[in-house]
Amino acid sequence: MVRSYFKIAWRNLARYKAFSVINILGLATGMAVTILIGLWVYDELSFDRQNPNADRIAQVWQIVQFDGEKAAYNVASIPLAEELRHNYPDFTRVALATADREVALTTGENQFTPTGRFVEADFLPMMGVHMLQGPRQNLADVNSIILSRSLSRTLFGSTNPLNQLVQLDSKVSLRVTGVYQDFSPNSTWSVVHYLAPWSLFLGINPGAKKAQDNWDENSYQVFAQLKPEASLEQASTKIKDVRIKRDNPPPYKPEFFLHPMTRWHLYSDFDNGVNIGGLIQFVWLFSLIGGFVLLLACVNFMNLSTARSQQRAKEVGLRKVVGSLQGQLIAQFVGESLLFTSLAFLLALVLVQLSLSFFNQLADKQIYLPWVNPYFWMIGVSFSLLTGLIAASYPALYLSSFQPIRVLKGSFSAGGHSSLPRKALVVFQFTVSVTLIIGTVIVLRQIKYAKDRPTGYSRQGLIEVNMRTPGLMGHFDALRTDLLATGAIQEMAVSNGSVTVDQTGVTNVSWPGKSPDLHPLFMTNQISQQFGKTIGWQLSAGRDFSRAFRGDSAGVVLNQSALKLMGLEDPLHTMINWNGRDLPIIGIVNDLIKDSPFGQVTPSLFVLYDASAGVLTLKLSPTIATSVALTKIAGIFHQYDPSMPFVYKFVDEEYSKKFSAEERIGKLATLFASLAIFISCLGMFGLASFTAEQRRKEIGIRKVLGATVLTVWALLARDFVGLVVLGCFLASPIAWYFLNDWLQSYSYRTPISGWIFVGSGVGALLLTLVTVSYQSIKAALINPVKSLRSE
Repeated sequence: MVRSYFKIAWRNLARYKAFSVINILGLATGMAVTILIGLWVYDELSFDRQNPNADRIAQVWQIVQFDGEKAAYNVASIPLAEELRHNYPDFTRVALATADREVALTTGENQFTPTGRFVEADFLPMMGVHMLQGPRQNLADVNSIILSRSLSRTLFGSTNPLNQLVQLDSKVSLRVTGVYQDFSPNSTWSVVHYLAPWSLFLGINPGAKKAQDNWDENSYQVFAQLKPEASLEQASTKIKDVRIKRDNPPPYKPEFFLHPMTRWHLYSDFDNGVNIGGLIQFVWLFSLIGGFVLLLACVNFMNLSTARSQQRAKEVGLRKVVGSLQGQLIAQFVGESLLFTSLAFLLALVLVQLSLSFFNQLADKQIYLPWVNPYFWMIGVSFSLLTGLIAASYPALYLSSFQPIRVLKGSFSAGGHSSLPRKALVVFQFTVSVTLIIGTVIVLRQIKYAKDRPTGYSRQGLIEVNMRTPGLMGHFDALRTDLLATGAIQEMAVSNGSVTVDQTGVTNVSWPGKSPDLHPLFMTNQISQQFGKTIGWQLSAGRDFSRAFRGDSAGVVLNQSALKLMGLEDPLHTMINWNGRDLPIIGIVNDLIKDSPFGQVTPSLFVLYDASAGVLTLKLSPTIATSVALTKIAGIFHQYDPSMPFVYKFVDEEYSKKFSAEERIGKLATLFASLAIFISCLGMFGLASFTAEQRRKEIGIRKVLGATVLTVWALLARDFVGLVVLGCFLASPIAWYFLNDWLQSYSYRTPISGWIFVGSGVGALLLTLVTVSYQSIKAALINPVKSLRSE
């Protein structure tokens, strides 16, 4: 019997080729989308899970209060690590580390600028660093360094790297004491390609050395591993008031807590000190989209199967007459469905494999199909069977319920209400599809809205260079003079931080009329007099720093957000106190977007730099080709430090990176929305073809009576247009509800315009008309003699 079912299913598949192609292609597309989303979701959920102790590793964060608002930061002070290590027995390991740092490593003629970290020794076993060469305890020597395998090959090729010497920032010579396996791409440490001793960092960084006993210098990261029997929640509660209990607690009232490793990637967003999620929202969103896209494909199968009901009616009637039970008929139709879904699953795997390269580039991932993983095949087969059962459920029950007497007497008719389920499913399809279209448009508009936001300076032609080496540090004036002489730059400045990043925050700022209970956060940047001219910032009051005014060394420039916070009526005749120094306000500049372009600008102040400033900002000359200008600039830098490669960053590219996460989400949403529409239109095409076939005689009679092609087209398209319009009306409030809630997470957000809903609906309607028109016009052009020949 099973063999008979298979033969009949195969014959039906071969006989109705158009039906089969539409069903298999629709199911395959839906399955492929779901598989891709499933692989992406798995990659996100498995982030940082490679470490077997991931559930017992945490980073120390702190919640601080500025002006009544709470903010969470993943930085802490150096002495906190020693405090946790000696006075809190819940921890087996505690390690200090810097944030990711780009350094220059030189060996012979090879010069590279990899990213890595300076860490304490316990960092290696805590984070599961897998050594390929050398022991794990190889950071004991202050002048040692360990490299990732990829960096080792880049620096030394096939030569054994152990005991080789490398120069770090032309400051110190380090001995390679080990090589470790590169961290997984879906790991926080994926960009870490060197690890150097914490003691070395203290030796080459005067600021860090001074901060060893400073509880309020929060510029470093502290990681801790709990004992197996310890509770993370209880340990987090115990360390909460470590700083408050010590002498001279700061006014921002820091509260420490442990943020577990398993939540670093997906739960990194905090609002007023409360974790509100993060990327996990997109994981759930795309999981939902994957489910809906697959459901759309199943809806297509249901619609097309029930549309063919009259063609299968006699077969069902005959089978029932010769003794087939309804359960056997259900089994037959389910078997046919499983044949379709099995073929669709195989095609889906091919589609996924072919599209993985494009998808990885789009999603910034390194995902692959685990062909040899038995769990993948178990899940895949189960997924295929489940899809087949869902797709076959309604058609099997519907087709097996036909009455044999009515069918064989020729009086069978599907009835006026038989099309209602199909119409409901079509409405559901386009409700989902149009919702996805609206969502995609709003996501893309939000990105564009933030990109069009005034940044307060000109990014065009700006590059940044870090002065890491002694050959550059302290030679700013001479370097600037030589670079200006080449004609490659218009201006150049030095500052303590990048123009695209907020780095240093302080609370020790006071001004006339300030409330003693107010302790807001101010971002600070120490700059040279040429900074404003170099980046083209916009003065709204007062003047810029100038060497013509000797008193500017004791002056300060505020941004508009700082002025608004202070509420000063006559700022240019006011003194503020910063870091114990009284500074006159000499100018007010428009807000510079340095942090998130989607958020509010933090109050900022600018003062003249001291010897520690190390970021050069250069304005390239617009009259010289960029490649020529960079070659000239590189020549000058090489004169000052021949051992260092000339490494620079374009400011506009660094600023664009701030949109990378949202842009990836927007591109993925566009892709999935397009595929959802494709599946819906594919089903619509199939239904239109069957409708035209069923009404073939009616169309022939209408043409004999004088109906035009346009009349026939309107007749067949009318029903589909009405269903799509209804789907659009249902999609609009659903999309508005969810998208409005999503936009609330951004301080700077685009308004939701009505034209988005109208435009999305019109677009879906036009696609429907194009899809239906082919079959409608084809049916209208058939000679009525052929349509009525059987009569």
